[in-house]
Amino acid sequence: MNVRTRRPLAALVAGVALLAVAGCATASDASEPAEPPEITLTFAGDVHFEDRVAELLTDPATAFGPVAEELSDGDLTIVNLETPITSRGVPEDKNYLFRAPDTAVPALTEAGIDVVSLANNHTLDYGQPGLADTARKAAAGGLDTVGVGPDIDAAFTPVHRTVQGVDVAILAFSQVDDLAEEWAATPDRAGMAMAFDTERAYAAVRAARAESDLVVVLPHWGAEYDQCPTGRQAAFAQGLVDAGADVIVGAHAHVLQGAGHLGDAYVAYGLGNFLWYSEGLDEPYSARAGVLRLTVQGREVTGSEFVPTVMTPTGQPEVLRGWRADLARHNFDELRACADLSGES
Repeated sequence: MNVRTRRPLAALVAGVALLAVAGCATASDASEPAEPPEITLTFAGDVHFEDRVAELLTDPATAFGPVAEELSDGDLTIVNLETPITSRGVPEDKNYLFRAPDTAVPALTEAGIDVVSLANNHTLDYGQPGLADTARKAAAGGLDTVGVGPDIDAAFTPVHRTVQGVDVAILAFSQVDDLAEEWAATPDRAGMAMAFDTERAYAAVRAARAESDLVVVLPHWGAEYDQCPTGRQAAFAQGLVDAGADVIVGAHAHVLQGAGHLGDAYVAYGLGNFLWYSEGLDEPYSARAGVLRLTVQGREVTGSEFVPTVMTPTGQPEVLRGWRADLARHNFDELRACADLSGES
């Protein structure tokens, strides 16, 4: 809750004499805003239920395995859902096609996930019917979706979540070329928030800034398997920060990318494949990922924790421990250099 504390003004009075002359005196109270609460935002990377990962949905409650404890340890948890949830639709003409059954929704919510970005290059793998099914089934299961909508205005509208009295606005945009024109939301067509028109994205961030306490942006961007952000990513990140974004967490590269402070904001360019069919620790490092936990007070990220994971043969992420975790955190921190980010605000 937003609370205020009351601090009585100090005054020197001759109590008995004042009461005799004036009857009674009342000290006026001045109020100051309380410090905003600390909240914890938790993020992870790409999730789908394709190929061998589909077997995890046999028991949705355990689909994510022990890593669910890391996902649920916070106030608000967000991932990139890289699949439609549908059995309908016609497959698009593309190399990789994903979709998941209805049990994907309880698998996500049972793991503690609250919000999923659908602004990515697989959400419409099965066309408009697949998109409609995904939005409807997620809503019915208590899972918020962002980055898509029945028209362009809705696609660029944030989801709002209230966390300990803090109004968190969440936006998602895609800058990936695959079928971008066909999948973009328009005034009279459902689709996703395509951000090649960066000015529209910046306007959406400015509007969210004006009405919210904290603004989180989820871009789908960059070059696959490149651990350093592209120039276009860097420029878009700076534009989002200038427009008022406080936290930016990206996706699409399928590998970890750098994370740190950009001015007063916090940017994580990419968190890799989280629940996926990659495996092993070797190049292109697409089985390395992690959970990013941010502590936020007001608009400031006051702390960050990276919990490194590696993909197992089932597609479930395993939390690394001991020296393996230390090495993974060191490697993640090293990525900050080519991302031109700072370790401190």
